[in-house]
Amino acid sequence: MAAARPLALVTGASSGIGRAYAERLAADGHDLILVARRRDRLEEAAALLDRLGGAAEILAADLSEPAGIAAVEQRIAGEDRLDFLLNNAGFGNYGPFVETDMARADRQIDLHLKATMHLCRAALPGMVARGRGSIVNVASTLAFTAPVRMERPKRATYAASKAFINAFTQIVANEIEGSGVRVQSLCPGVVRTEFHDNLGGRPPQFPALDPGVVVDASLAGLALGEVLCVPQLADAGSLARVSEALTSVWNESRTDHVAPRYWSRPSG
Repeated sequence: MAAARPLALVTGASSGIGRAYAERLAADGHDLILVARRRDRLEEAAALLDRLGGAAEILAADLSEPAGIAAVEQRIAGEDRLDFLLNNAGFGNYGPFVETDMARADRQIDLHLKATMHLCRAALPGMVARGRGSIVNVASTLAFTAPVRMERPKRATYAASKAFINAFTQIVANEIEGSGVRVQSLCPGVVRTEFHDNLGGRPPQFPALDPGVVVDASLAGLALGEVLCVPQLADAGSLARVSEALTSVWNESRTDHVAPRYWSRPSG
C-alpha cells in the first residue's frame, strides 16, 4: 500500500503568498487544508490544487475570532500526517496610532499573534514526536523598523505584531533545536498581492516581489536552516549583526547596578 501523502495546513490560503505556497506544496506532494474567511475563494483554490494532484480540504474560518482559531486547532491537534504549517493570514492596519480604530487593532493582534501562537502549539507536539515537520510564520520587513524614522507607513500595531512573530519564532526554534522540526519567520517586503490593494494600492517607493518568488526563497531558507528569512536581503550577515547587538544588550544589562548616566537626575 502506498504511503499516505504528507499534509500541509495553510492559513490565508485564498490569495497571495498563501495561495502560492499552497500550489507549491501540492505540486511537491502534499495534501492541503486550506483556511481563510471566504469559502468561495477557497473552493476556487481547491479546484486548482486538485488538478495539481493534491487533495484539498476547505476550512472556512475567521482567525481573528476565538471560534475560528479553535476550529483550526481542533482539526490539526493529533493529526499524524501534518508535515507543514504556514501561518500566513493577516491584514494591514496603517495610520497614526492616535487615530487607530482599537477594535480593528484588537482583531489584528488576535490574528497575527494569537492565531499564530495557538496553531503552532497545536501542531508542534506531533511534529516533535515524529521528528519532522516545518512551520513558517509570515512576518514582514516592517518588523525591523521600530527605530527607523519614516513618514509612511504609520505602522505601530502592524510592525509590532510582526516583531512579535520574529521573537516568538526565534525562541521556539531555540527550544526545539535538534528535534528535526524546522521553524521560520518569513519577512518579505512588498509583495504583489491583494494585501496592498485592500489598503489603497502598493506604495510606489518600494519595489515588489511576486508571491511565487517569496515561496521559493522561504523554502530555500528552510533548507539552509534560516530561522529569519528576508528574501530581499543580500547580506545575511546583517541579521547576524542584529542578533549580536541584541545579545550584547542582554548580556551587558545583567548587573546589580544602574549605568552611570542615571546616577544623578538632571536639574529642572
